[in-house]
Amino acid sequence: MQALYSVLAIVAAYLIGSLSFAVIVSRAMGLADPRTFGSKNPGATNVLRSGSKKAAIVTLLLDAAKGWLPVVLIQWFGEPYGLGANTMALAGLAAFLGHLYPVFFRFVGGKGVATALGVLLGFSPVLGLLTMLVWVLVAAVFRYSSLASLCAALAAPGIYVLADGSLWILRGGVVLAIGGMTLLLIYRHAENIGRLAKGTESKLGKKKDAPEQAQGHAHSHKHGHGHKH
Repeated sequence: MQALYSVLAIVAAYLIGSLSFAVIVSRAMGLADPRTFGSKNPGATNVLRSGSKKAAIVTLLLDAAKGWLPVVLIQWFGEPYGLGANTMALAGLAAFLGHLYPVFFRFVGGKGVATALGVLLGFSPVLGLLTMLVWVLVAAVFRYSSLASLCAALAAPGIYVLADGSLWILRGGVVLAIGGMTLLLIYRHAENIGRLAKGTESKLGKKKDAPEQAQGHAHSHKHGHGHKH
């Protein structure tokens, strides 16, 4: 039964992760589908390009929450069912994979930065907060969201092992889950890495004609594909 409970927990985490809140929130607030404009990435950054900061913030919080929730639920209630650290780690990774490849949205998902942060916060608040600090510092200095995300992703495994890894060897599943998310985040940012290398990546705060673009895609197909970020 323990194996069955573990499988059910992991599948449930994937299904929670598959809730693409960028699309759900945009629909609920009458905004253009984030998969149809800008980078076409269903994430908080692209929702912001619709012109609604409120929608972007709600998306960011919900995307992080869906990574955090499965992890902490197993921590809080999993012991009577034999659910330990490895199941918790796999559930966190499953929620992250759900965001990247959501079953409810034809397996077309976002890049996973907010959801990964939620998973890390679930694993350990110290780990999550220190990883977030790396993102904030890199973003503040270089003004590239993608670079900040990549640096935070690369830093997360080291932060866990060195700064918050008490008895981390006993939680090898957590280390593997964090490493897996890091590799997938790098993979999902491949285009951003190319633009960073060419010096064509857009900086934070740089204004774009995204609201018009979003409206154009919402009402017609006259506009082009726009610029990817």
